[in-house]
Amino acid sequence: MSATVLSGCATTANNGSSSDPKDPFESINRPLWTFNWDYLDKYVTKPVATAYAEYTPMPVRTGVYNFVRNLDEPATIINNILQLKFKDAAKSTGRFVLNSTIGILGVFDPASDFEWMRKKEEFGEVLGSYGVGDGPYLMLPFLGPNSVREGVGDYVDGLYWPLAIIDFWPNVLRLGVKGLELRTQLVEQESLINESIDPYIFIKNAYFQNMRFKVYDGNPPVEINEKEDEELESFMDELE
Repeated sequence: MSATVLSGCATTANNGSSSDPKDPFESINRPLWTFNWDYLDKYVTKPVATAYAEYTPMPVRTGVYNFVRNLDEPATIINNILQLKFKDAAKSTGRFVLNSTIGILGVFDPASDFEWMRKKEEFGEVLGSYGVGDGPYLMLPFLGPNSVREGVGDYVDGLYWPLAIIDFWPNVLRLGVKGLELRTQLVEQESLINESIDPYIFIKNAYFQNMRFKVYDGNPPVEINEKEDEELESFMDELE
């Protein structure tokens, strides 16, 4: 499970339903969610992540995680350029060059000293910025929440250098490190899931909220629900 799925989800409403047009495969997605959360996470992912965080020295964890995330910088550079975010592309280029050299292949993060903070951009965000919709919601076994657009985006991101030249098992190790770190970050947010009326819908809504947040760089436009506005107007008319 990715911790980024829960960004801002403390205020997410459980307003989904089986008629959700974004979730036409709910009858399949729900059992997969149960498998991921109630079994895979409970008996495998969480115990392994907990042990990893407890027994791995923090400097080692930080260095390995920095190294893994540094491999994503070239994709971020290209995706920023595709969105005409040239200033961000320049910062990402500076980060990659500095961290890959002075930072010893990204193990250290000297770029942060220059306030060149990491800001990952994915191809799914590129598609979203040009108006491509999320597409159907997908709950993937082992991987968690996804959508057609983000799935395509992840595939394209994997075609960028250096990710495209990483062999299968090193790539599995790379993804495993990212997954373990993200799972450790999720610990403090578990109660939000477990205490929700419908954890499946809660995660789905949080996922789409987070994707929208990322596409608009943290400043999504306010959505106006015309149906709710009509109902409110009708209600107010009855009071007059």
